[in-house]
This record gives sequence, C-alpha cells and structure tokens, in this order.
Amino acid sequence: MPRIKPVLLPKTMKILSELGENIKLARLRRKLSTTQVAERAGISRPTLTAIEKGAGSSSISAYLQVLAVLGLEQDLLLVAKDDVLGRKLQDAQLITKERAPKRKSKP
Repeated sequence: MPRIKPVLLPKTMKILSELGENIKLARLRRKLSTTQVAERAGISRPTLTAIEKGAGSSSISAYLQVLAVLGLEQDLLLVAKDDVLGRKLQDAQLITKERAPKRKSKP
C-alpha cells in the first residue's frame, strides 16, 4: 500500500519552515553538528536535515527527539496552552441549568 503524503497548506508550510529554522538555530547556538544531534536523537542525518528545512514528512516524535537533545522538549508543552479561541467558543456554548427544585421540609 503506497504511503499517503499529507497535503500542507501554504500557511502550515510556513510555520513548519519557521519551526525548522528555529531548531537549526538552536543547534548552531549549542555548536552541535547535524551528525551529533542525529545520533543522539536516534534519527538519520537526512531526517534531521528535513526537520530543519520544515519538511512535513517527519513525524512529531522525530521533532520531539531533536528538541529533547537540544534541551527544548518542554517547549512542546506550550502548544495550545492558552487557547483563547477555544475558550471563547466553549463559553459561548455554556448552557445555564435550571435551578434545582426546593426541598420539602420534614415535619
């Protein structure tokens, strides 16, 4: 069965490209070679190169492994942390419940 290649929108491709560039800059600031990072992350050099170019073919686990090697894995937890739009949508759909009936007092 042939592998289905995901279709990425231009906006998504730009985000991936920027993420890849940020990962590359973090690697360079730490003065690590592509070979060192790839070996430590347990991925191939071509996979690391694809990640740094923002290719959509790399798995999220490969990204996470590279971020862990760079000491940035906690940054992934910041994704969607403060979901302003989601909270607004949730608040708009809140249904106020009717008041519970009064209890009858026992004689």
